[in-house]
Amino acid sequence: MKRRSFITLLGGAAAWPLAARAQQGDRVRRIGVLMPYDENEPVTKGIVSAFTQAFVGLGWTLGRNLRMDLRWAGDDINRVRALAQELVGLQPDIIVTIAYLPTAAVQRETRTIPIVFVGGADPVASGIVPRLDRPGGNITGFGNNEATLAGKWLELLSEMAPGLKRAAIMFNPDTAPVSAYMPSVETAARSLKVEPIIAPVHSDTEIETAIIALGREPGAGLVVMPDTFMAAHRAPIILAAARHNVPAVYSISVFARDGGLLSYGPDQVDNYRRTASYVDRILRGEKPGDLPVQFPTKFEMVVNLKTAKALGLAVPLSILVRADEQIE
Repeated sequence: MKRRSFITLLGGAAAWPLAARAQQGDRVRRIGVLMPYDENEPVTKGIVSAFTQAFVGLGWTLGRNLRMDLRWAGDDINRVRALAQELVGLQPDIIVTIAYLPTAAVQRETRTIPIVFVGGADPVASGIVPRLDRPGGNITGFGNNEATLAGKWLELLSEMAPGLKRAAIMFNPDTAPVSAYMPSVETAARSLKVEPIIAPVHSDTEIETAIIALGREPGAGLVVMPDTFMAAHRAPIILAAARHNVPAVYSISVFARDGGLLSYGPDQVDNYRRTASYVDRILRGEKPGDLPVQFPTKFEMVVNLKTAKALGLAVPLSILVRADEQIE
């Protein structure tokens, strides 16, 4: 039996006790979760922990009346699609999808099983839902970033590196549509007199090549867009930025904690806890299409002082006073 067949519960209960308990009067509700990360990624562990704690607080007990079928797709597009089919085939009560690509993959497979998504700047523009207030159908969820944040990332980069003249906007077009972000990027770039450079990448080699090009001239910086591919490949991004003296700003705090210069984005734990609340409401009878799509309400900034020093940057007071975490 494959290893993942065993990892369908959190809390250590095996499948047969669940069936026995269900016969004793507890109906076991089944949640499928599709994540575009590797099983041992810190990001993955944080998501699972946040979900677990949130469900306990809502009255669910993993191993008694709730079961999770977790699937980790890494950043393999074909694997995402295959696992979407697999989860739908299990006929769970609800499926939770993390990020745009898994959401689109699951949505192609079912129009009946409720879906709660987490991630994406503009679910309407990307075609996930027709509207935000009453999305209709079998899907609702939580956008991970509002599109206007892209301009904020560019502003923060300019604060950190006052000589900024051009900034690469890096993403993988196969895993993260960024069209919703671009108006905000362009508005901020005009205001800051910074040239935005579109930098689509698909591999570690392309990441290295793009950052080498940035580092050849002074005044260059990097904005790494919200993208599961970027998160999975953060080590080569951080390493290349350091090696070629390119200041960079990120949307996920794990980048700064792993050695990136600065991150600003939604409090991921809070977002996943809120997602659990929607799962709870749907399991208790509400229709996903009646629940409005929501966006983050809490944000966090993390600055890596060690990286700033290595890049020869003095962290401005305006950032120090706003930072939720300073890494020495």
